[in-house]
Amino acid sequence: MTSIQQILYARDASAWHAAAGALGLEAPHPPAPEWGEFHGRGSLAIHPETPGHPAGSVDLHLLVDDLDEAERALASFGVERTTMAGVGEMLTVSHGVEITVSIGSAANRDGALAVQPIWFTPEIETPRRILEALGLRPTIASDRGGWIELEADGGGLVGLHRGDEPRVGLSFLWADVEGLAERLRAAGYDAAVVGEAFGRSVRFPNPDGGDEVWINGTQDDLYGYRREG
Repeated sequence: MTSIQQILYARDASAWHAAAGALGLEAPHPPAPEWGEFHGRGSLAIHPETPGHPAGSVDLHLLVDDLDEAERALASFGVERTTMAGVGEMLTVSHGVEITVSIGSAANRDGALAVQPIWFTPEIETPRRILEALGLRPTIASDRGGWIELEADGGGLVGLHRGDEPRVGLSFLWADVEGLAERLRAAGYDAAVVGEAFGRSVRFPNPDGGDEVWINGTQDDLYGYRREG
């Protein structure tokens, strides 16, 4: 199986630990200043900012059962295998941004908030093939070809969004946006529900500063979109 982990680099990790709890994510072990991990459908990891990863930046990491199998699946994409202290062996695939893969899993809690990092990329087809090689399956795509959502069988999703600047953006997915906004407000966050062409989302101020946090509502209106798979 494959699980999605979005790694958020934070200036104030403890503020994000609290926000993760308010979002209903659960820590499998007590979070530490240097690393906090929170599970729902997929995983949110909080890492202190670094010179190469300023606060607010996000990495897309995938957790798999078999690293050798993942390496074979990614062979045509120029995959690199390295060893990182504290993590072990890891695969890296570069296509505008670096996508990493390691052995592991995240609790896939039914009905929990899902992580949904968004990979912004000038062209979508290659990123789609990379993710499909790792076992993700497409679920919803726009008719114009600028968006596709892929789901991992072990928890979490990735959104591919056509954009000029390659990067990964922080995002989540949740069905009951009104209920989540109420829960966040009860926890002291200034949350609001916003309607867009693609659906509704919850927005609240980033507890670490920077861009506000988005939790997209599950997409039910498929006008201009289609189901894949």
